[in-house]
Amino acid sequence: MGFDSPFPLLTHDVAIDLGTANTLIAQKGRGIVLDEPSVVAVRQDQSQRQVVAVGTEAKQMLGRTPESISAARPLRHGTIIDYHVAEAMLRYFFARAVGQRGFFKPRVAVCVPHQLEEVERRAVQESARAAGGGEIHLIEGVLAAALGAELPIMDPVGTMICDIGAGTAEMAVISLGGIVSGRTDKTAGDEMDQAIVEWMADEHRVLIGENTAETIKLEIGRARESANPRIFAVNTRDLNTGTPRKLEISSDGVAGALAPIIRQLIEAIRLTLEATPPELAADILDSGLVLSGGSALLPGLCEEIRDCTGLPVVLAPDPLRSVAHGAAIAIENRRVLQEISR
Repeated sequence: MGFDSPFPLLTHDVAIDLGTANTLIAQKGRGIVLDEPSVVAVRQDQSQRQVVAVGTEAKQMLGRTPESISAARPLRHGTIIDYHVAEAMLRYFFARAVGQRGFFKPRVAVCVPHQLEEVERRAVQESARAAGGGEIHLIEGVLAAALGAELPIMDPVGTMICDIGAGTAEMAVISLGGIVSGRTDKTAGDEMDQAIVEWMADEHRVLIGENTAETIKLEIGRARESANPRIFAVNTRDLNTGTPRKLEISSDGVAGALAPIIRQLIEAIRLTLEATPPELAADILDSGLVLSGGSALLPGLCEEIRDCTGLPVVLAPDPLRSVAHGAAIAIENRRVLQEISR
């Protein structure tokens, strides 16, 4: 709808963090009401595709489905790659989070990557509208992350945030409610998982799936080597014989596998700083860099970025939900929503 409802109690405005790995939905007055994996399982039946599972149930099927069923993410690097499946996923999440309450279609704020192409923006808007939304606002995810991290983004000072999700890492210098300099890079959680898969194949001659790679990253992943490396046992498949094989790996080995990804991330941060006006760069030297996103929780990452850039680096108060919290703040405050949305 293009106007405020004359019956505000009948509306249920929502904010959506449509992430490559997880989708979070916040509802006006209720906070975050849904947090589910952005995964859909689809059965191919002749010329038809039927959705058989969404979210957590679908993620459990990754790498375990028969030929007739495929479990996959409809988003990659923060953009929709399968419109129809993304729409079905949003419909399901929307129904779970919002239900049938309210007479008017809700105002919806959807978080999207910085520098998203116009055709990709339209795809997000159409998916949200088809899922049940009315008035659709797009918020750049890095702005929402900064808002959710309690940064003074509306003030005439420079603040810097790096939101590292599954599909993308977005870094931005923000002042007066807008992005002064920013970059979107693919050096994020999925790239880390793929680096572990390739390292296991090259170094140990074994094959693992993406779920196993993610488990390794979460259990013993590090941004740099440790004085006390940890050992983790993992089930694999031997590339030479094709038979199952249990293997023990070291956290230092995983750190080595992730090193190129971390270097690329730090280079993207440097390039963002290079494009920042001197006055704002001076602000950031004092205030530092804030990290948000699930991949920002990688042990040693704050210290590695700090040592390589010379900036103070801290984690956001709730890194996993910074974007969703910021979008929730925007949907609660019409003025803020108008300031930061497009």
